Amino acid sequence: MTLVSQHAPNFVTQALIKDGTIVNDFNFKKSTKNKLVVLFFWPMDFTFVCPTEIVAFNELYIEFKKRNTKIIGVSRDSVFVHQAWQNIDIKQGGIGRLKYTLVSDIKGEIQDAYGVAHPELGIALRASFLIDKYGIIKHQTVNDLPLGRNIKDMLRIIDAVTYHEQYGEVCPANWIKGEKTMHPSKSGLIKYYQK
Repeated sequence: MTLVSQHAPNFVTQALIKDGTIVNDFNFKKSTKNKLVVLFFWPMDFTFVCPTEIVAFNELYIEFKKRNTKIIGVSRDSVFVHQAWQNIDIKQGGIGRLKYTLVSDIKGEIQDAYGVAHPELGIALRASFLIDKYGIIKHQTVNDLPLGRNIKDMLRIIDAVTYHEQYGEVCPANWIKGEKTMHPSKSGLIKYYQK
């Protein structure tokens, strides 16, 4: 299911916020107002590829913060399982203390609303969504369970979305911040290739 260009579904649920506190009524829409948001799903806590992604988001937290981007992670585990996993050192298979929020989706309603449930296992696929400050989904990717995400590429996408919003130009293949963009027209494309 493609949600790009649509409003991101709201949800209210339990969450473990960055100070380690459990919140029973975390409201996605209210907590992300006027911010870019990376909403990412992973299959289950205490697994193998998942902690590498969660830790990678944490290691790049400052880069997301510089871009006024909030990170929120979602799985079907309870907030208590999230909390227990944070209390285990990374080198021992845990995720350590995080600088962003982990949401509990025990009933699977959030993953269903975003269309990212595995068709047989009932857990989430490795899905990532970039949502703009108006609540519109600008980008989504979905990986099968064995395939870890490239977290740095999400930063590149954020830069592209921000650049387009500010200047109206579009970002070509493999674009990274500081490289050439183009006017969204035939003449813009020709000019891009002539440089």
